Amino acid sequence: MPEKRDPIQRVADGADLYDVASWENRTPLDHFAVRLHGFLRSGSRWGVIGLAALILLGQFLIVGAATVQNPVLGVYVLLSVVPAAALVVYVWRMDVTMREPLPMLVITFVLGFLFAGFAAVLNSVLKGFLTAIPVVGMVLFFWLVVGPVEETVKWLAVRLYAFRSEKFDAVVDGAVYGAAAGLGFATIENTIYITGQFLSAANSATMQVGFQQAFQTAALRTFAGPGHVIYSAFAGYYLGLAKFNSENRGPIVVKGLVIAASIHAIYNTSVTYLPTLVPNWNLLYFIGFVLVYDGFFLYVLYRKLSRYRRAYDDLGAEKAYAGTFDDLTPAVEYVGDDRP
Repeated sequence: MPEKRDPIQRVADGADLYDVASWENRTPLDHFAVRLHGFLRSGSRWGVIGLAALILLGQFLIVGAATVQNPVLGVYVLLSVVPAAALVVYVWRMDVTMREPLPMLVITFVLGFLFAGFAAVLNSVLKGFLTAIPVVGMVLFFWLVVGPVEETVKWLAVRLYAFRSEKFDAVVDGAVYGAAAGLGFATIENTIYITGQFLSAANSATMQVGFQQAFQTAALRTFAGPGHVIYSAFAGYYLGLAKFNSENRGPIVVKGLVIAASIHAIYNTSVTYLPTLVPNWNLLYFIGFVLVYDGFFLYVLYRKLSRYRRAYDDLGAEKAYAGTFDDLTPAVEYVGDDRP
């Protein structure tokens, strides 16, 4: 969409309209304004990161120290995120363009790890208000708080750093960085769940019982963790789509977040209420449900990434990506089918 112009600009015919209907960096005050704006933009990002780090530090002082004192808990945490990490590698390999650099993936992972604290605080503060509502309170909590908040903070982990980089140069990159943010979030969430369960059980019984409870929680989190990667990969993909469609950037971002938050909320609602609806619900039922549920949406994600790959190959986008096509080459409309 072309930039709109003031009526004076339309008829200026080269006239100097500085501070009348146009502006440029001329005076010392202009220079100061430009530098202050840059500082505020950068400072706001670092402020968010700093606040997240403080929240994470508070969480670590409560439960994280137990992981340092008991290395076995650290092993439980690492094993619990192996399937989620494998999914990140899978999404990364599905990127038909240049592989995303490891340092950027690591930074996105760390930001996803850090920003999980925002979700923990908001979930804790708002849970009491909604769960007090009879019958539907917990469902509202999942749909209005947990899903939107957790998917937004993972999205933010991509938006604040990787999205701004020149290396983020294709729509599909969004899915890769979204997956990395999801892995970071799942890692700290698993750490809190596993360590918290250990501390709770050890305080009321023996340390051996604490380790048993922590192991059981780790087993459950092993199957729950991959969901974070899948959900945020959807939100990340649409963030990538938004980057290259600036005229519709806002609605595209919202669409991605709605998809991710809805999948997330349906999962939470299901695993909360199915045990009361299905007779003799047990761990095997839970594992079976998670494999089917996450497997379905992983397949949907696979189809989306595959469709991008087909369009990339069919239209010869590799040459354009490498910079060998003339910028004036007409675009070819491509409407691929939805087959994997």
